[in-house]
Amino acid sequence: MKKIKEVFNWNIEDLIRVLIGSFLFCFAINYFVVPNKLYTGGILGLSQLIRSTSIDVFKIKTTFDFSGVIYYIINIPLFIISYKSISKHFFFRTLFAVTIQAILLSVLPSKILVDDILTNVVVGGIIAGVGVGIMLSSGASTGGTDIIGLILAKKNNHFSVGKLGLIVNLFIYIIAGYKYGLDIMIYSIIYSAVDSLMVDKLHEQNICSTAFIFCKENPKQINDFIKNELKRDFTYWDAKGGYDDSKTYIIYTALTKYELIKLERNMKKFNIETFMIKSDGIGIRGEFKKDF
Repeated sequence: MKKIKEVFNWNIEDLIRVLIGSFLFCFAINYFVVPNKLYTGGILGLSQLIRSTSIDVFKIKTTFDFSGVIYYIINIPLFIISYKSISKHFFFRTLFAVTIQAILLSVLPSKILVDDILTNVVVGGIIAGVGVGIMLSSGASTGGTDIIGLILAKKNNHFSVGKLGLIVNLFIYIIAGYKYGLDIMIYSIIYSAVDSLMVDKLHEQNICSTAFIFCKENPKQINDFIKNELKRDFTYWDAKGGYDDSKTYIIYTALTKYELIKLERNMKKFNIETFMIKSDGIGIRGEFKKDF
């Protein structure tokens, strides 16, 4: 457990979340997407196109879907980018997650669970999006466009991982539509839209939040936590409580939803009676760095 903490900066809960997220993502691909000859988009969608083209051209016959292997190979240079541009912990987490995903994509059977194709793309998109959202919120990813999307999201507050995925997917789906038919392209786009929506809803680091914290005692512990642990600035001032005219301290700060959750989890440790008002999904202009 200590080794896991040193390499991945994870606790056991985060490790389990990444395993669950990876399984949900791969389950959605192999049970709702691949059996219907649809394409996921992103690096995995590109890998599926390469797999389909290789089978058509070279008449390759295998007992498993080798798009997972292609997916892993393409991700290798992106692993290096994540190490240099995001963090070493994110690199190790994503390397671990993508390795698990490549194995699951290869060993999980491809079976049709539901006959209706529209049901498949909607349910598959929801399950895959939930899986990716869980992984991103635990500091890992599915690699590929997730890595590029995180880097761009750090530089642009209005950008998100889901938006980049949707843009890249459109190009892949145009190729898939040209090669395999318009219906394949349309249903794949529907899947991608549902998937991207779920990713952005669950990826807490894409969501900007603010918090007002009211307390009767000196808030130095809270201020130090915001400054040293969350690496955020804050504004605080002295006020008076309207009910009993008592002295009150007010702290105001802007955070990502992920950071706000960390703050809430640690409030009990401060042994200070507090009252918090929070808002999610707000618009923030100017310099607001997103740390992943």
